[in-house]
Amino acid sequence: MLTVAEPARAPQRLVIQGEALAWLAENAAEPRDAVVTSLPDVSELPELGPGLTGWKSWFVEAAARVMRWPAPGMPSVFFQSDIRFQGEWVDKGYLVQRAAELVGAKLVFHKIVCRKPPGTLTQGRASYSHLLAFTLGDALLPKKPSADVLPEAGEKPWSRAMGTRACEAACRFLLDEAGARRVVDPFCGRGTVLAVANALGLDALGVELSAKRCRYARNLEYAAATDSFGERSEV
Repeated sequence: MLTVAEPARAPQRLVIQGEALAWLAENAAEPRDAVVTSLPDVSELPELGPGLTGWKSWFVEAAARVMRWPAPGMPSVFFQSDIRFQGEWVDKGYLVQRAAELVGAKLVFHKIVCRKPPGTLTQGRASYSHLLAFTLGDALLPKKPSADVLPEAGEKPWSRAMGTRACEAACRFLLDEAGARRVVDPFCGRGTVLAVANALGLDALGVELSAKRCRYARNLEYAAATDSFGERSEV
């Protein structure tokens, strides 16, 4: 008896306008949800007060809440760039590690992503970023080796974007090692993570406070083979 194969389901995308931590508190993770995100910089949260104290406390607690959200064994991946603030160097990789210690999460990998070529002098923001993956529960031991240093972050649709190469590294890890079905970015910005996840066949969900960025995130499309962005045909 001949049968007709069902067409492959197109990956889904949902972008929700809302506050990230409130959304995480109100919505339970599905069993194959994983997180890829970048937490906001101190410059993006002036309401936390002057200086770094309020923002650092918020950052560590926010990272801890993100790590608690997926089901045990499903990763949370963070992309964070160190900054210099009023002469003080802020190591965001360290802050994420502090959050992991609070919740008992295990570090699966810590990669360095070059934002600028090695040897480049920069002011204010480091020429590299941290790409860190954590899990709760049993340790996730990657089966496929991957580079510890990514020579470039990749294309960015805006200055604060994660970069396509870094997004691909995170999403391929989730596919190959964790069996993820959906990538959730609770601070999705203009949707770089969502577009790359869809291009690799993963469903994607983003949360973003800005209505303008939500509209952009709903329509951003990424062609992995050509490393380029465009607009989705559907809204």
